[in-house]
Amino acid sequence: MSKWFIILSCLVSLSSCWPTSVAFRDNSMPEEWKKFFVSPLDMSAATAPSNYNAILTESLRSGIQNNTRLRLANELDSAQVQISGTITGYGTTPLAIQEGDNASKTRLTISANFTIITPTKGLEKMTLNSSKFADFDASQSLPDVEAGLIEAINQQIVQDVINKLLSNW
Repeated sequence: MSKWFIILSCLVSLSSCWPTSVAFRDNSMPEEWKKFFVSPLDMSAATAPSNYNAILTESLRSGIQNNTRLRLANELDSAQVQISGTITGYGTTPLAIQEGDNASKTRLTISANFTIITPTKGLEKMTLNSSKFADFDASQSLPDVEAGLIEAINQQIVQDVINKLLSNW
């Protein structure tokens, strides 16, 4: 009987200390940041598809809006976070060379440089260089797998930008 009394007493005392609600806040970005603007990216990679800068720009816009509390601004002047950039590299290299100098894999690598400006804190400026890759079987041609590879690489680049936004402030 006394054993049950002790257990019941412990449960009652523990439940009085139990939190009634838990709130998670995004403390990684300053509170004054509400909106962001991504300028159309420049293209200096000669071998990239002609529309790749538009594809990566849209990936950045949707990725930041869907994965942070920031909302897309219609104009540059109304944004507390301003992102611009240049696609600097787009190319393939053979991997896993086997006998007879044949590659079993090929790697698509995309590189981009970004500038992030936050006018709300005295025009702070950060730079980010991101270079990401995806591998594919060398028996496949790049045009056959390019769309899927671009999507995978864009997700990695967008994550780099989001990580930069969430850190060092």
